[in-house]
Amino acid sequence: MSEEKKEELNENKEEKRETEAKENDELGAMKQELEETNDRLKRIMAEFENYKKRSNKEREMLYNSLLADIVSSFLPVIDNLEKALSVETKDENYKQGIELVLKQFNDVLAKFGVEEIKTVGETFDPEVHEAVSSIQDETKGEKEIVQEFRKGYKIGTKVVRHSMVVVAN
Repeated sequence: MSEEKKEELNENKEEKRETEAKENDELGAMKQELEETNDRLKRIMAEFENYKKRSNKEREMLYNSLLADIVSSFLPVIDNLEKALSVETKDENYKQGIELVLKQFNDVLAKFGVEEIKTVGETFDPEVHEAVSSIQDETKGEKEIVQEFRKGYKIGTKVVRHSMVVVAN
């Protein structure tokens, strides 16, 4: 082989190496860009999931707050119906009518997850009970509720109205 051909082959090899090096650099840059794009996509997806969870939680809290406001406005009506039931009457149909209306109210409350707060015989809990009086009674346990003046209600763990109670010891 002539010297010119050897030189030409060397130049071709050199050009080929340079081309391969450029292609490898471009490929490396593309891989890095792809990794950055994937990372950005994963972060955006995680942020969106967090947004959806936060949005659902806020919506649920707003719903429960509105429900509690509405329920609290009906509680005096329920209290008055319970008082009407406790009054002695000779008219049984009247009493049955009030019982049915009260049952309807209680069914509607139960449908929306509203529960009565347990009182008599339970231990006093300032989170759900409001003590209006205390008595000394050695037959009762410490901080045991002995009487209920007004029923309390809650929706899940949110108290709509505290129970007014008398506590022993």
